[in-house]
Amino acid sequence: MRIVILGADSKVGRFLRPRWAASAIWATRQDVDITDTPTLCATLRGADAVLNLAGVTHRSDVPQTLNADLAHRVLDAAQTARAGRVFLMSTAAVYGNQKGPLTEDRQLAPRTPYGHGKHAMEQIASAHPHPCTIMRVGNLAGADAILGRWKPGFALDTFPNGHTPMRSYIGPTALARSLGALVHLRDAPPVVNVAAPGAVTMGALLDAANLDWTARPAPSTAIADVTLDTTLLCTLTSFAASDSTAQGIVADWREGPGI
Repeated sequence: MRIVILGADSKVGRFLRPRWAASAIWATRQDVDITDTPTLCATLRGADAVLNLAGVTHRSDVPQTLNADLAHRVLDAAQTARAGRVFLMSTAAVYGNQKGPLTEDRQLAPRTPYGHGKHAMEQIASAHPHPCTIMRVGNLAGADAILGRWKPGFALDTFPNGHTPMRSYIGPTALARSLGALVHLRDAPPVVNVAAPGAVTMGALLDAANLDWTARPAPSTAIADVTLDTTLLCTLTSFAASDSTAQGIVADWREGPGI
Protein backbone atom coordinates (compact mmCIF):
# COMPACT_ATOMS: atom_id res chain seq x y z
CA MET A 1 0.00 0.00 0.00
CA ARG A 2 1.42 3.39 -1.01
CA ILE A 3 0.78 5.99 1.70
CA VAL A 4 1.82 9.61 1.20
CA ILE A 5 2.13 11.77 4.32
CA LEU A 6 2.23 15.52 3.74
CA GLY A 7 3.58 17.86 6.41
CA ALA A 8 6.26 15.46 7.65
CA ASP A 9 8.13 18.42 9.14
CA SER A 10 5.14 19.64 11.15
CA LYS A 11 5.26 19.19 14.92
CA VAL A 12 2.81 16.29 14.72
CA GLY A 13 4.78 14.82 11.84
CA ARG A 14 8.02 14.90 13.83
CA PHE A 15 6.31 13.01 16.64
CA LEU A 16 4.74 10.44 14.34
CA ARG A 17 7.50 9.63 11.88
CA PRO A 18 9.82 7.65 14.20
CA ARG A 19 6.83 5.81 15.65
CA TRP A 20 5.10 4.91 12.37
CA ALA A 21 5.02 1.13 11.99
CA ALA A 22 4.30 0.78 8.24
CA SER A 23 6.20 2.10 5.26
CA ALA A 24 5.18 5.51 3.94
CA ILE A 25 6.41 8.40 1.83
CA TRP A 26 7.08 11.30 4.19
CA ALA A 27 6.98 14.63 2.35
CA THR A 28 8.15 17.83 4.01
CA ARG A 29 7.31 21.31 2.77
CA GLN A 30 10.72 21.40 1.09
CA ASP A 31 9.82 18.21 -0.77
CA VAL A 32 6.31 19.30 -1.74
CA ASP A 33 4.82 22.78 -1.49
CA ILE A 34 1.07 22.20 -1.37
CA THR A 35 0.54 25.41 -3.33
CA ASP A 36 2.64 23.93 -6.16
CA THR A 37 -0.15 22.00 -7.89
CA PRO A 38 1.90 20.12 -10.53
CA THR A 39 4.41 18.85 -7.95
CA LEU A 40 1.64 17.94 -5.50
CA CYS A 41 -0.28 16.00 -8.17
CA ALA A 42 2.88 14.14 -9.18
CA THR A 43 3.55 13.22 -5.54
CA LEU A 44 0.03 11.92 -4.97
CA ARG A 45 -0.21 9.94 -8.21
CA GLY A 46 -0.51 6.27 -7.37
CA ALA A 47 -1.14 6.88 -3.65
CA ASP A 48 -3.61 4.53 -2.00
CA ALA A 49 -4.06 6.96 0.89
CA VAL A 50 -2.98 10.53 1.67
CA LEU A 51 -2.49 11.79 5.23
CA ASN A 52 -2.24 15.57 5.42
CA LEU A 53 -0.50 16.83 8.56
CA ALA A 54 0.27 20.26 7.09
CA GLY A 55 -1.70 23.16 8.49
CA VAL A 56 -1.88 26.22 10.70
CA THR A 57 -1.68 25.68 14.46
CA HIS A 58 -3.69 27.60 17.03
CA ARG A 59 -0.61 29.64 18.03
CA SER A 60 0.35 30.64 14.51
CA ASP A 61 0.24 34.22 13.23
CA VAL A 62 -0.83 32.91 9.82
CA PRO A 63 -4.59 33.33 9.12
CA GLN A 64 -6.56 30.26 10.15
CA THR A 65 -8.32 30.34 6.76
CA LEU A 66 -5.19 28.72 5.34
CA ASN A 67 -6.27 25.36 6.80
CA ALA A 68 -9.30 25.28 4.52
CA ASP A 69 -7.25 26.37 1.51
CA LEU A 70 -4.59 23.70 2.07
CA ALA A 71 -7.22 20.98 2.47
CA HIS A 72 -8.96 22.09 -0.71
CA ARG A 73 -5.70 22.00 -2.65
CA VAL A 74 -4.84 18.52 -1.38
CA LEU A 75 -8.30 17.19 -2.24
CA ASP A 76 -8.20 18.74 -5.71
CA ALA A 77 -4.76 17.27 -6.35
CA ALA A 78 -5.78 13.84 -5.05
CA GLN A 79 -8.77 13.86 -7.37
CA THR A 80 -6.64 14.91 -10.36
CA ALA A 81 -4.00 12.29 -9.52
CA ARG A 82 -6.66 9.62 -8.90
CA ALA A 83 -5.22 8.98 -5.49
CA GLY A 84 -7.02 7.18 -2.71
CA ARG A 85 -8.79 8.59 0.32
CA VAL A 86 -7.44 11.78 1.91
CA PHE A 87 -7.20 11.97 5.71
CA LEU A 88 -7.38 15.48 7.18
CA MET A 89 -6.41 16.56 10.69
CA SER A 90 -9.13 18.50 12.46
CA THR A 91 -9.46 19.18 16.17
CA ALA A 92 -11.68 18.75 19.20
CA ALA A 93 -11.90 22.56 19.24
CA VAL A 94 -14.67 22.38 16.63
CA TYR A 95 -17.04 21.18 19.37
CA GLY A 96 -16.57 24.29 21.49
CA ASN A 97 -17.93 24.25 25.03
CA GLN A 98 -20.48 21.46 24.86
CA LYS A 99 -21.16 18.71 27.35
CA GLY A 100 -19.58 15.41 26.45
CA PRO A 101 -18.84 12.76 25.61
CA LEU A 102 -18.84 14.43 22.19
CA THR A 103 -19.94 12.15 19.38
CA GLU A 104 -19.06 12.72 15.74
CA ASP A 105 -22.66 13.64 14.88
CA ARG A 106 -22.77 16.46 17.42
CA GLN A 107 -23.53 19.90 15.98
CA LEU A 108 -20.31 21.90 15.83
CA ALA A 109 -19.97 25.11 17.84
CA PRO A 110 -16.34 26.34 17.78
CA ARG A 111 -15.42 29.27 20.02
CA THR A 112 -11.85 30.06 18.98
CA PRO A 113 -10.29 31.25 15.70
CA TYR A 114 -8.50 27.90 15.46
CA GLY A 115 -11.76 26.01 15.93
CA HIS A 116 -13.53 28.18 13.36
CA GLY A 117 -10.69 27.66 10.89
CA LYS A 118 -10.87 23.89 11.23
CA HIS A 119 -14.66 24.01 11.00
CA ALA A 120 -14.33 25.84 7.67
CA MET A 121 -11.86 23.19 6.56
CA GLU A 122 -14.32 20.46 7.45
CA GLN A 123 -17.11 22.14 5.51
CA ILE A 124 -14.98 22.35 2.37
CA ALA A 125 -13.84 18.75 2.74
CA SER A 126 -17.37 17.44 3.29
CA ALA A 127 -18.56 19.15 0.11
CA HIS A 128 -15.64 17.93 -2.01
CA PRO A 129 -16.29 14.97 -4.35
CA HIS A 130 -13.02 13.22 -3.50
CA PRO A 131 -13.32 10.68 -0.66
CA CYS A 132 -11.89 11.95 2.61
CA THR A 133 -11.91 11.30 6.32
CA ILE A 134 -11.92 14.12 8.86
CA MET A 135 -10.08 13.19 12.04
CA ARG A 136 -10.97 15.28 15.08
CA VAL A 137 -7.88 14.77 17.18
CA GLY A 138 -7.75 15.40 20.91
CA ASN A 139 -4.70 16.81 22.69
CA LEU A 140 -1.42 15.17 21.65
CA ALA A 141 0.93 14.75 24.60
CA GLY A 142 4.09 16.74 23.99
CA ALA A 143 2.51 18.93 21.32
CA ASP A 144 -0.02 20.35 23.78
CA ALA A 145 -0.16 23.51 25.86
CA ILE A 146 1.01 21.97 29.14
CA LEU A 147 3.46 19.09 28.66
CA GLY A 148 4.82 20.62 25.48
CA ARG A 149 5.07 24.16 26.79
CA TRP A 150 5.83 23.63 30.47
CA LYS A 151 8.42 25.86 32.12
CA PRO A 152 9.23 26.73 35.74
CA GLY A 153 6.47 28.74 37.36
CA PHE A 154 3.81 27.16 35.15
CA ALA A 155 0.26 28.12 36.21
CA LEU A 156 -2.80 26.04 35.39
CA ASP A 157 -6.45 27.10 35.29
CA THR A 158 -8.39 25.76 38.25
CA PHE A 159 -12.16 25.87 38.53
CA PRO A 160 -14.19 26.60 41.70
CA ASN A 161 -14.62 22.86 42.31
CA GLY A 162 -10.84 22.53 42.51
CA HIS A 163 -10.53 20.65 39.22
CA THR A 164 -8.16 21.55 36.40
CA PRO A 165 -9.33 21.28 32.76
CA MET A 166 -10.41 17.81 31.66
CA ARG A 167 -9.38 16.85 28.14
CA SER A 168 -9.26 13.89 25.78
CA TYR A 169 -5.58 13.08 25.25
CA ILE A 170 -3.50 10.65 23.26
CA GLY A 171 0.19 9.75 23.38
CA PRO A 172 2.32 9.97 20.24
CA THR A 173 2.75 6.21 19.86
CA ALA A 174 -0.96 5.59 20.36
CA LEU A 175 -1.71 8.30 17.79
CA ALA A 176 0.66 6.74 15.26
CA ARG A 177 -0.98 3.37 15.81
CA SER A 178 -4.48 4.84 15.43
CA LEU A 179 -3.70 6.82 12.27
CA GLY A 180 -1.86 3.84 10.81
CA ALA A 181 -4.97 1.71 11.30
CA LEU A 182 -7.26 4.35 9.77
CA VAL A 183 -5.26 4.90 6.59
CA HIS A 184 -5.20 1.15 5.91
CA LEU A 185 -8.98 0.77 6.11
CA ARG A 186 -10.80 -0.12 2.92
CA ASP A 187 -13.85 1.92 3.92
CA ALA A 188 -12.84 4.55 6.48
CA PRO A 189 -15.62 6.65 8.06
CA PRO A 190 -16.11 10.25 6.89
CA VAL A 191 -15.54 11.64 10.40
CA VAL A 192 -13.86 10.07 13.43
CA ASN A 193 -12.77 11.32 16.83
CA VAL A 194 -9.16 10.37 17.57
CA ALA A 195 -8.04 10.16 21.20
CA ALA A 196 -7.49 7.56 23.85
CA PRO A 197 -10.77 6.49 25.48
CA GLY A 198 -11.91 8.71 28.33
CA ALA A 199 -10.22 11.89 29.49
CA VAL A 200 -7.66 13.12 32.01
CA THR A 201 -7.17 16.33 33.92
CA MET A 202 -4.27 18.53 32.96
CA GLY A 203 -3.16 18.69 36.57
CA ALA A 204 -2.92 14.91 36.70
CA LEU A 205 -0.72 14.92 33.60
CA LEU A 206 1.69 17.45 35.07
CA ASP A 207 1.79 15.49 38.33
CA ALA A 208 2.49 12.25 36.43
CA ALA A 209 5.35 14.01 34.66
CA ASN A 210 6.69 15.42 37.96
CA LEU A 211 6.36 18.94 36.59
CA ASP A 212 5.56 21.57 39.21
CA TRP A 213 2.61 23.87 38.69
CA THR A 214 0.53 26.38 40.59
CA ALA A 215 -3.22 26.89 40.48
CA ARG A 216 -4.78 30.06 39.12
CA PRO A 217 -8.48 30.93 38.94
CA ALA A 218 -9.92 29.85 35.60
CA PRO A 219 -11.28 32.78 33.56
CA SER A 220 -14.93 32.79 32.56
CA THR A 221 -13.94 31.83 29.00
CA ALA A 222 -12.13 28.66 30.08
CA ILE A 223 -13.66 25.34 29.00
CA ALA A 224 -13.78 22.86 31.86
CA ASP A 225 -14.28 19.61 29.94
CA VAL A 226 -13.70 18.44 26.37
CA THR A 227 -14.24 14.68 26.30
CA LEU A 228 -14.46 12.98 22.92
CA ASP A 229 -16.59 9.91 22.40
CA THR A 230 -14.18 7.35 20.94
CA THR A 231 -16.64 4.49 20.48
CA LEU A 232 -16.20 4.53 16.71
CA LEU A 233 -12.40 4.66 16.85
CA CYS A 234 -12.31 1.72 19.26
CA THR A 235 -14.05 -0.44 16.65
CA LEU A 236 -11.26 0.36 14.20
CA THR A 237 -8.15 0.05 16.39
CA SER A 238 -7.24 -1.09 19.90
CA PHE A 239 -6.00 0.66 23.02
CA ALA A 240 -4.32 -0.60 26.16
CA ALA A 241 -5.79 0.51 29.48
CA SER A 242 -2.63 2.52 30.16
CA ASP A 243 -3.20 4.61 27.02
CA SER A 244 -5.99 6.42 28.89
CA THR A 245 -4.17 7.12 32.15
CA ALA A 246 -2.08 10.17 32.96
CA GLN A 247 0.90 7.93 33.78
CA GLY A 248 0.55 5.97 30.54
CA ILE A 249 0.17 9.07 28.38
CA VAL A 250 3.25 10.67 29.94
CA ALA A 251 5.22 7.43 29.52
CA ASP A 252 4.23 7.26 25.85
CA TRP A 253 5.43 10.84 25.36
CA ARG A 254 8.71 10.42 27.26
CA GLU A 255 9.71 6.86 26.43
CA GLY A 256 9.23 7.07 22.68
CA PRO A 257 11.69 8.57 20.20
CA GLY A 258 12.37 12.27 20.71
CA ILE A 259 11.67 15.04 18.24
